[in-house]
Amino acid sequence: MKDATIISKQRYPSPHSRLTVSLVTYWSDGLQVKGFMVEPNDGEQYPGFLYLRGGIKNVGKVRIGRIIQFASYGFVVFAPCYRGNMGGEGSEDFALRDRLDGHNGARLLFNHPQVNGEVNVFGFSRGGVMALWTALEVPNIHKVVCWGGVSDIELTYWEREDLRRMLKRVVGGTPNKYPERYEQRTPLSKMDEIESPVLLIHGAHDQNVSVEHSEKLEDVLQRQGKPVTSWIFHNLDHYFPPAINRRTVKQLAEWLKE
Repeated sequence: MKDATIISKQRYPSPHSRLTVSLVTYWSDGLQVKGFMVEPNDGEQYPGFLYLRGGIKNVGKVRIGRIIQFASYGFVVFAPCYRGNMGGEGSEDFALRDRLDGHNGARLLFNHPQVNGEVNVFGFSRGGVMALWTALEVPNIHKVVCWGGVSDIELTYWEREDLRRMLKRVVGGTPNKYPERYEQRTPLSKMDEIESPVLLIHGAHDQNVSVEHSEKLEDVLQRQGKPVTSWIFHNLDHYFPPAINRRTVKQLAEWLKE
């Protein structure tokens, strides 16, 4: 039951002739957790790319097409589904214990024979907070990308009325009643410890995760003298149109490899 050890791999149909897709079962925090792996089938070495999904349960599930898109730029991609999903054990708790599923995904990539020793972390939406914790709590993460990413769980509670019931259930109450439980899940106060350069991508009109999450994070990182790059798209929201999405993926892949 060693964390980050692969228990099994099940081949999935791949839409890309040069990439192999598998559903992986791996150990994380004593649980059997599921995740999707995309590997170039040429046997060569590439940087690792940890893809941390957004949402919770069936909202924001890992999409094969999306992780193939990143892998096609020359990465070995691993995308945890998080505990309790796709038949995995346990249940999500929104960036407390379940963030270990991201940490162990990063370690799994560091151990992968096709990974060249470099592991990057990408988080979309709720995955943003998971990505920041991974960079804080797993040594030697190369670079971090937060796209429309959450940085403050309490802010999420106040700005998303539709998520309050879920957050009260998962966290155990409101930020007024249990401020320390929201603080435990929010990495902003730890940013002095981050070693990895951070790229922030956000639509200024995002209604799901307000651009304030990126602005707060950028402000903290700048005050700590940490390397941060910010791409704010002033006329876009949480989901970018396909052409802009493709161009942004290409640009962020280039940024990771700089």
